[in-house]
Amino acid sequence: MKGRLLLALTLLLINAENLMAQFKITAEVRPRTEFRNGFKTLKQSDQVEAALFTEQRSRLYLDYKTDKYKFKLAFQDIRIWGESSQIFKEELGSTFLSEAWGQYYLTKNSSVKVGRQIISYDNQRFLGGLEWAQQGRRHDALLYLYENADKKTKFHFGAAFNQDDDIPEPRLLQGQGARFFSDNGNYKSMQYGWFNKVFDTGKISVLALNAGYQNADSTVSNKQTFGLIGSKKFGKITLGGDLYYQTGEFANNSVDAMLVGINATFKTSATPLTFGYEHISGKDDDDTSSDITNFSPDFGTNHAFNGFMDYFFVGPANGNVGVSDFYLKTKFKIGEKGALTAHAHQFLTGSTQLDESGNELSKSMGTEIDLVYSLKVSPEISFVLGYSQMFATDTMEALRGGDASLLTNWAWTMITFKPILFKSEK
Repeated sequence: MKGRLLLALTLLLINAENLMAQFKITAEVRPRTEFRNGFKTLKQSDQVEAALFTEQRSRLYLDYKTDKYKFKLAFQDIRIWGESSQIFKEELGSTFLSEAWGQYYLTKNSSVKVGRQIISYDNQRFLGGLEWAQQGRRHDALLYLYENADKKTKFHFGAAFNQDDDIPEPRLLQGQGARFFSDNGNYKSMQYGWFNKVFDTGKISVLALNAGYQNADSTVSNKQTFGLIGSKKFGKITLGGDLYYQTGEFANNSVDAMLVGINATFKTSATPLTFGYEHISGKDDDDTSSDITNFSPDFGTNHAFNGFMDYFFVGPANGNVGVSDFYLKTKFKIGEKGALTAHAHQFLTGSTQLDESGNELSKSMGTEIDLVYSLKVSPEISFVLGYSQMFATDTMEALRGGDASLLTNWAWTMITFKPILFKSEK
């Protein structure tokens, strides 16, 4: 397989200059070293040692473009340093296709895109590529795209239908259980529409998405999410906000949840300052109904929100508590190629929570400080260094376990090499 791939690449390179198309090969190597000392959750005791490891992402991107269609393949390998011995016969890393899609242009403004791909919109709050995670987030889907640059208008419609691979093809495709989808981390079916309009001093987007999830009793629950995202400039001030509402059903339970966020960015002579607030609904402890009132940002780049230490909505963290997040963000230039990003978050519960005696807990869960230094070494090389610290409260300890009095921090460094290995001229 690898030999045939190399042969195909060689033939493409030999003939690239004669193609009525553009062909590009890009590579990426991105090792990230992390020191985790209370990352995602509080430390259980001072006897628990911090984790120290390096995880590396390596990719090879193949892009092919003509006047009528685009085509992309992205091969990816994810591994922890040391998980494979120096001399081995069994491969322990994860090597797979990250992207594999084709896009055909029906007209100048409309196209169809099909295959394994990134679906990412706006600030990636609900639909994002999650490229912070080494593996990223991908969808197997069919998209219709209408994009009119003159009118600054976009409309996308997407759909997907997923199946397991444990039913032999073709004899039992219609057999008993053939339509049961057992992957709990994914939807069985999905349909969405996204509209975006850009104005001279702002922009607005509208999102509607339906996701069907397989239930244990073989039925399917459909959950709908509706979103309104926008921003507008008023001189040196930019106001932004988003509003999401979830309804329908999940696991045969009714859904009634919301997310609302608002922020204001002020330009100053030194640095922009962003003040913001986001509320993600949770479920009150004394609510004994089966209704789901905690909002779930199912397919977003959640690491970019509510603090970089990933205490909320990354994996199963935070349960039904929800969160209210007051934050301040800024970014300073350091020299010609460097920058320092600084965030401060004050986290409160997004619902009423009780202690073991039935008394209401304080809403304050903690304060997080995030610092990230980035350096653009060259167009193909970037370096990033980060440090975060959580100052947790007794409420955080009561909800999540662990010891809030212990030092809780996280440090990381990452270097990315992303050279263009070859690019033909059309």
